[in-house]
Amino acid sequence: MEIPVGAQIFDLVFHPSHSTVYTALLTGHVKAFAYDAATHQDSFSVRPSKRSCRALTINEDGSRLYAAGKGKSIHTIDTVTGEIVETRTAAHDDPINRLKHLTPWLFATGDDNGVIKLWDPRQQESVRTHRQHFDYITDFLWLPDKHHLLATSGDGTLSVMDVRAKKTAPFAQSEDQEDELLAATTIKGGAKVVVGTQLGILSIFNRSSGYGDCVDRVPGHPSSIDALCALPPAFLESTTSFPGMENTVLTGSADGLVRAVQVLPTRLIGVVADHGDLPVERIAVGGGAGVLAPTLDEDKNEDKDGRVGKGKGKAKASSEDEEADEAAETGAGRWWVGSAGHDEVLRLTDLEAFFRNPSSGEGEGEASEDGDRDIEGSGDIDEEEAAEKDNEDEKEQPEEDSDGDDSDAPTARKRKRKPEKDPLVVRRKKGKNEVDVQGAFFDGL
Repeated sequence: MEIPVGAQIFDLVFHPSHSTVYTALLTGHVKAFAYDAATHQDSFSVRPSKRSCRALTINEDGSRLYAAGKGKSIHTIDTVTGEIVETRTAAHDDPINRLKHLTPWLFATGDDNGVIKLWDPRQQESVRTHRQHFDYITDFLWLPDKHHLLATSGDGTLSVMDVRAKKTAPFAQSEDQEDELLAATTIKGGAKVVVGTQLGILSIFNRSSGYGDCVDRVPGHPSSIDALCALPPAFLESTTSFPGMENTVLTGSADGLVRAVQVLPTRLIGVVADHGDLPVERIAVGGGAGVLAPTLDEDKNEDKDGRVGKGKGKAKASSEDEEADEAAETGAGRWWVGSAGHDEVLRLTDLEAFFRNPSSGEGEGEASEDGDRDIEGSGDIDEEEAAEKDNEDEKEQPEEDSDGDDSDAPTARKRKRKPEKDPLVVRRKKGKNEVDVQGAFFDGL
């Protein structure tokens, strides 16, 4: 399913209980879309700032959505009404690049200068500031068993902070990996941390042995790994028939492909989505009940905050209603992979359908429709083979049968061949003053 949003998407999050997805756009808008297995419709659109919105996060019950970006402020949005209920102006000195909800009483922000701040939603000011990084914060990873917040940075290191501690020094920080660390997630039930890098390598950190250096490196991606996402525990519990799922991650690369990769042992399961040649910015996995989430009942005009009322969305045809009912009965469309790139389109892929048949992923399907990028030019090879076959058939057939068929059916293109030389014919050199004269010229004399 493709949802056009009208601008480049920087971040996306799913509602924890409703089938609604929220997007942060380059234009500064935050747009929400309700979806089901057959269609989608607009829920609300709000513009907290005229500058780009880079990061989103949502609280546990889905009632509050936090947005931040180049404007350096943090905006709180009511997900039911679509209104901005609170704004923390000048929350950072630099543009905010990442947001992460941690607990009901805590969320984190990271900016372009490597500064990390912890916030209590009930207070206007931050409760703690960390400055161990000197380059932009690329991603956050919450480890709830230890109350640890892991941050990756463009300076080539990752750091771990204990949110219960009062000191600003990190609990642990890795050595310089000599590469930008762009994304992080967990595998093996949270025992290992997988980090995506600029060089297209997955670095594996073992939590039990510390965060000083990675214990394994998995190459294979042709471009940088800009986004990582683990499979939700609820999805793993509902799909026990697929082996090795707890070691599987979704990767978004600069080559435009979203891949499902099994780590340790390492193998490529398949291509989940294809964004063409445009990089993949963010990946998220969300659940949905198979029906459109509740939306605003009335269209509202744009107010002083820049909020735009809910659109009418797409009308459902009768066939789409039947497909939605059938999908709800079979359980299809319960889990979705949302991926966003530079193509101004949000792609939603049925996760369960992909793992049932990984070879028929969205990426491979699109490639086959466009002529299959991996076997480009195969049509010319087929034509040459057909021409050679036709020439062989001509040799076997008698001459009187060669012109027997005068139908209008298109024929294969035939390769021109040089006439064979007669070994009995001897050519002599032409004289200096010799002139070629046709014999018919002398017949009339």
